[in-house]
Amino acid sequence: MTEVMTDEPTESAPASPQVTPRAEDYAPLGPDSLTWQIWGTWTGMFQGLWAGSMQNMHPKLGAAVWEHSDFFGERWQRLMRSLYPISGVVFDPVPSDGPTTGHEVRDYHRDIKGQMDDGSRYHALDPDVFYWAHATFWYGNVRLCERFGPWLTEDQKRQLFEESKAWYAMYGVSMRPVPDTYEDFLEYWDYMCRNVLRDHPAVRAVLDIGQLPPPPFLRFIPHAIWFRYMAQPNQRFFTWLTTGFYDEPVREILGLPWSERDERRFRLLGRGVNLVMHRLLPKRFLRHPRPRDAWDRVAGRVAADAPLVHTPERNLPSGAERDNPMHYCPVHAARRATYPGVISTDEGR
Repeated sequence: MTEVMTDEPTESAPASPQVTPRAEDYAPLGPDSLTWQIWGTWTGMFQGLWAGSMQNMHPKLGAAVWEHSDFFGERWQRLMRSLYPISGVVFDPVPSDGPTTGHEVRDYHRDIKGQMDDGSRYHALDPDVFYWAHATFWYGNVRLCERFGPWLTEDQKRQLFEESKAWYAMYGVSMRPVPDTYEDFLEYWDYMCRNVLRDHPAVRAVLDIGQLPPPPFLRFIPHAIWFRYMAQPNQRFFTWLTTGFYDEPVREILGLPWSERDERRFRLLGRGVNLVMHRLLPKRFLRHPRPRDAWDRVAGRVAADAPLVHTPERNLPSGAERDNPMHYCPVHAARRATYPGVISTDEGR
């Protein structure tokens, strides 16, 4: 596996002495992994604002999103289409030839680079920046389970961390920033929260959802009713919800209060979500289409060589932007040439 590295300056926690892992040492994850068991469900939407804001609090990542992404102009479409390749890094079959989904996601970021306000440079493939984004994805599993279930043991958290290395290896980027153990990762995470993360306009834009139209599953609600009666209560609830997922140093950076009463209410909500989502609803119903498709292949519902599932046409960028790979668009030329049989399907399949 060819690794991609850049010469951009980096910013991360002090590294403890360790042997840098190699991407080729890790096999892709499969249905026997804990990551396959708990990740890729719609419950992840509960911490969507947490993941997006935590990513953008990294100064270099925030600058890249602010200067290059059209995320803020098409929030729902961008979110819905990016879920497919991001989850596909874990769940997609590995082709015998051609790029993996991880390489595809990596290459979306090749041209995202620029200059910070202080004159330093940033690049999306700076190993420390790229790993931070990955850290929010895999560790988001842990935070979601800690709050909303299914509850994890400490050994299961360590297992998820070890599996996160195999997940990260699928991108084919430098493995240098990867901590050695779960305990090392927790030190890294705490250091980032206390010493590296910053408030940024890109963070505030992620958290500001009061002007967003109804999400796709509520698109039957007229906009006039949504914006008059529902948009602001939705904003207040998700700001509170996201604050509940933050570490205390992050709450302090963003100036978001959190009381003991908030914590009790949040824990009560978590028990309710766990009861409904993980005990009453069928697991297949909870899965996002790409992970569901992977499990269907394992169960024989879908042929092993069937085309990959992609986002519906309505979520794709418009006009000339459709062929711009930085928009997580699956129809650019390289993907069409490699996987000519890709299909589109609705989220509710």
